Amino acid sequence: MVKKIACTVLLLTNLVGFAQIGGRSVYQFLNLVTSPRQAALGGKTITIYDSDVNQAHFNPATINAEMDNKLALNYGSYFGEVTYGTAAYAYTYDRHLQTFHAGVNYVNYGSFDGYDENGQPTSSFTGSDMALSFGYAYNIPFSSFYIGANAKLISSTLESYNSFGAAVDIGGLFIDERNDVNWALVIRNIGMQITPYAETREKLPLEVLVGVSQLMENVPIRWHLTLENMQQWNIAFSNPNRAEGSLDGGSTPEKVSVFNNALRHVVVGAELFPDKGFNIRLGYNFRRAEELRILEQRNFSGISVGIGLKIRKLKFNYSYSRYTLAANTSLFGLTIDFSDNSY
Repeated sequence: MVKKIACTVLLLTNLVGFAQIGGRSVYQFLNLVTSPRQAALGGKTITIYDSDVNQAHFNPATINAEMDNKLALNYGSYFGEVTYGTAAYAYTYDRHLQTFHAGVNYVNYGSFDGYDENGQPTSSFTGSDMALSFGYAYNIPFSSFYIGANAKLISSTLESYNSFGAAVDIGGLFIDERNDVNWALVIRNIGMQITPYAETREKLPLEVLVGVSQLMENVPIRWHLTLENMQQWNIAFSNPNRAEGSLDGGSTPEKVSVFNNALRHVVVGAELFPDKGFNIRLGYNFRRAEELRILEQRNFSGISVGIGLKIRKLKFNYSYSRYTLAANTSLFGLTIDFSDNSY
């Protein structure tokens, strides 16, 4: 049943192509970046606390009243026919109840040709993933501590196979207003696969992130530092292309140092003019750069850049992320402010 094999290949492509640490869990699309701003800053920033309604996808503790009545729409094309879109909206019902947030993530993997056991073509099939989230944050009284949570419903379709899951994100944020420093901790994708594709339930891509950012005193730049995948220390894999040959025809696998492994947890980013109508952003993802590095060739994997432009009630965002010489990603975003106050 090659249809079933083809679906398995599609699933593995999903897991490996978007995996954080090797595709060891299902619903890997949950870890895709959710906006051009997020992508331009390296893809894992969790310390942004302003009117950006997209930020709540990665850290629900950042949900705040400045996001009130703002709608964000984002779209990007990944590898091949894979397209990806997100949407986010926040509404402040009552200042005492804080602000509620809703979001959607959707991935369409395009069309695939099906074949039977004998290699004969059958009908084509498609695959897609979607997650619907609802979030809320709370400011602990008389403090600068914020806590928040997202509840997510997850749906996935691969040919005739369907899966359904549920997950929760929990985030915390501390704002040091005196020094313009934000500290954050997020645990993402705590949940389970309720309905598996076949008979075996698979794990969700649990991830722990720690982040810090600061607005520099004399320069209009806010820098961001994020430590990703802190739930697992060793996230490095030996690249077979970097194995050292021996005289007897064998090979010695690449040795990944402790320092190199530590660097793969690091994502850095900076935003110029973060509070103005025009922003310039730059990010670097060390793990992506190392895993996609080509021997004896400079391809600048791991680098991402982007801009933001505000025109009255509209905010346009764009990002460009470098993966390989043949695979790069551009994301486009539009945020519409329906509130009475401009941001």
